[in-house]
Amino acid sequence: MIRPSLASALLASVALAACGAPDPDADSSGQAAAPVSTRVGATGALSMEAIEGAVWQPAADTTAPAATRPTTPTAPGEDPTAPETTTAPRPEIIRAQILLDRARFSPGSIDGLGGENTGQAIAAFEKANDLPVDGELDERVFGALTQGAAPVLTRYTITAADVAGPFRPVPKTLEAQAELSALNYASAFEGLAEKFHVTEALLSALNPDANFEEVGRTIVVPAVSARPLPAAVARIEVNKSESSLRAFDAEGVLLAFYPATIGSTERPAPTGRVTVVGVAPEPNYTYDPSRVTYGDGERRLVIAAGPNNPVGSVWIDLSKDTYGIHGTPEPSKIAKTASSGCVRLTNWDAEQLAAAVKPGVEVIFS
Repeated sequence: MIRPSLASALLASVALAACGAPDPDADSSGQAAAPVSTRVGATGALSMEAIEGAVWQPAADTTAPAATRPTTPTAPGEDPTAPETTTAPRPEIIRAQILLDRARFSPGSIDGLGGENTGQAIAAFEKANDLPVDGELDERVFGALTQGAAPVLTRYTITAADVAGPFRPVPKTLEAQAELSALNYASAFEGLAEKFHVTEALLSALNPDANFEEVGRTIVVPAVSARPLPAAVARIEVNKSESSLRAFDAEGVLLAFYPATIGSTERPAPTGRVTVVGVAPEPNYTYDPSRVTYGDGERRLVIAAGPNNPVGSVWIDLSKDTYGIHGTPEPSKIAKTASSGCVRLTNWDAEQLAAAVKPGVEVIFS
């Protein structure tokens, strides 16, 4: 298998090599994922007022400690007193995550729970703003983020395009995916969540009882920015130990910080310096067993383009053969699982980066 051709007629063709395989912990049963309900209950609703008015409190942190509650036994022998771990989104973390995203210090999927990706984004924000760097959401960080900030939530009216589809659950195996004509979203709900950089769980909590397939329905969503990066990217730094990617302009000014899934122990990402060769929007994805050392497929497979394609909605081709920077069909797993060698970002982060890079941009792996 070869690196995708970057001639205009073949720009959207991406060949799978070290980076496109399913995550090591992915289900390989071949069963289609369960469809996501388009209606959600009122449990866990969050008010706009609570989020817009959220303030930093000393007891708050970015890890959102879990609560526990007793469970009801559902099988013989199950312990009725065994606790079930639950988490709830927190207004101050939602507000901080949206403001970080808007400032181009991406926390990945906005979930209101915090965690490692949010901590890394905070640390990058602290460094860029000459604050003590500890990755903690404290009074100084919260104040710097919120000072003069516009509202973090907005109302959005669902359009006919949002619900047009076609939608269908995505099979887990490459063989089953290769039978599809497009790797689209499983539902309008999934597409809306990705459009606003938010997890489906948090979108549900913000909109109890909403029907996400109803044209004309007004829903509450994060007020994220669709603006491009303010300058062309001249250098990209990929930090494997930190699971992050930073983009800089020609003057060395940080343009953006993104959490990233970067290789694995078995299939590591490159080390050293490579360059960007080109960009393929809406790439397809090719598995060729004659060119890879993983998987047990016996025949060449081509997976159609779409946001749930194994390499997501965009591919940034690198000068090291078969490696690239690309999107993902599972944004909530960024920096939380391994990849098969490449650099994986959320689709929205990958698209923002791809729009600002050109062939020749230096990419430094460390």
